[in-house]
Amino acid sequence: MKSFNGFMLYVAFVASLGGFLFGFDTAVISGAEKAIQLVYGLTNFWHGFTIAIALFGTIFGTFIVKKPVEKYGRRNCLQFIAYLYLISALGSALIVNWHSFLFFRFMGGIAVGASSVVGPMYIAEISPANWRGRFVAFFQFNIVLGIVIAYLSNYFISGIPDDWRWMLGILAAPALLFGLLMVTVPESPRWLVKNNKEDKARLVFQKIGQKGIDQELKDIKESLGSSNSKDENLFQRKYFRPLLYAFLIATFNQLSGINAILYYAPRIFEISGVLKDSALMQSILIGLTNLVFTMIAMIIIDRVGRRKLLLIGSVGMVISLALIAKGFYFGTLHGYFMMIYLMGFIASFATSLGAVIWVLISEVFPNSVRSKGQVFGSMTHWIWCAILSWIFPIIIGGYENGGVLIFAFFAVAMIFNFFFAWKILPETRNKSLEQLQKELTN
Repeated sequence: MKSFNGFMLYVAFVASLGGFLFGFDTAVISGAEKAIQLVYGLTNFWHGFTIAIALFGTIFGTFIVKKPVEKYGRRNCLQFIAYLYLISALGSALIVNWHSFLFFRFMGGIAVGASSVVGPMYIAEISPANWRGRFVAFFQFNIVLGIVIAYLSNYFISGIPDDWRWMLGILAAPALLFGLLMVTVPESPRWLVKNNKEDKARLVFQKIGQKGIDQELKDIKESLGSSNSKDENLFQRKYFRPLLYAFLIATFNQLSGINAILYYAPRIFEISGVLKDSALMQSILIGLTNLVFTMIAMIIIDRVGRRKLLLIGSVGMVISLALIAKGFYFGTLHGYFMMIYLMGFIASFATSLGAVIWVLISEVFPNSVRSKGQVFGSMTHWIWCAILSWIFPIIIGGYENGGVLIFAFFAVAMIFNFFFAWKILPETRNKSLEQLQKELTN
C-alpha cells in the first residue's frame, strides 16, 4: 500500500499556502467593497465591474499559465505566483487611484487564477494515489482558511482610518512567506519525467517515501507514450469525458452562488436587516462553518468518495438556497434566519462541491495534457465566477425581488448538480492517475 512520509506532508502544506492566498484574496474584498464604492464614487454597474476585475484577471491567469507551467515547471510557477500576490496587495493598498486599483486587483486575479491551476496540479502529481484526494483537498482547506482569516482581519481592522487599504494590504505578508518556502520543496516528479529528467524524478519519489518507484516511473512513461508532445491538442474525442466532467464540476461550483455570496456576505446580511458590525461578525461565523466542514470533507473524501459527497451536499444546498429565496419573498430573514440558512448552505457546499472541484479537475486528465485540462477547468470556473459576481449586486440591489430571483436560480442549479453526480460522474477515489487515464480516455 502506498504511503507518505513527513516530508510529503510538508510539501503538501507548503504548496497549499497558495490556496490560503487564493482564499484570502477572494474574501477580503467583502469587507472593503462598500468603502471602495464610496471612495471612488461608483455606480452599481461600475462597482460590480470593480469587484469583478480581479475575476477577469483569474480568467487571464488561468489562460497564460499553461505554457510557463510546462516550460519552467510547477514549483517555479508557484513561486512566481507568490510574488504576484505580493505586488498586487501592496499596489491595491498604497495607490489610491481607481485605474491603478483596477490594475493591481487585475494582477491579483492573475495570481488567483494561476494558483488555481498550478497548486492542485502540483499536489496531485506528487501525492500517493490513496492520499491524493486528502492532499488536494488540503488546498481547498487552505482556501477556506484564507477566507476565514480575511473575515477576521476585516472585522478587527474595520473602523480604523483607511481601513479598506489595510484590509487589502495585509495579504503581502503571507505572500512573501509563500514565495520563500517554495524554495524548500521539490519539482513535480511527473513533470520531471515528461521533460526527460527521470533521475531527478526518482530522487523526488525517494524523498517523499514513494513505494515501488520503478513501477511508478514505468507507469508514468507508459501513460505519456506517444502523446509526449507538449503541443498535443486537448480538444480531442478521446478526452471528451475528462473535459465534460471538468466543465460541469466547475460550472456547478459557481452556479451554487458560493463566490458571489462570499464576496458580498456583509451586504447580504445588511439587506436582510442586520447592522454592519453584526454583519461582519456573522460573516466570520459563515467562514468558520466553511472551515469546519471543509476539514470534515478533507478527512472523508478518500473514504466516502467524490460522488457520494456531491449527492449529499446537493440536497443540503437546494434546501438552504430555497429557504433563503423564500425568506426574501416573504420578508422573514430578519434576526438570525439568514445566518442559519447560509450556514446550512456553506456546510453543504464545503463537504461537496467545495472539496471535490480541485480534486476532480486535477485527476481526470492524462499526464500529457493535465496542465491544459487544469487550465480548461479553472478557466470555466473563473468565467462563471466573474459573470455571477458582476451581476449579483446589480440583481440583488436593483430589482425589488432580486434576492428571490438570484437565490432561486442557485437552488435550481443545484438540482441539476445532483443529477450530474448521480447519472454522469464516475468515482475516482483510490485510483492512480495512470489508471484513471486508461478508464476515462477509452
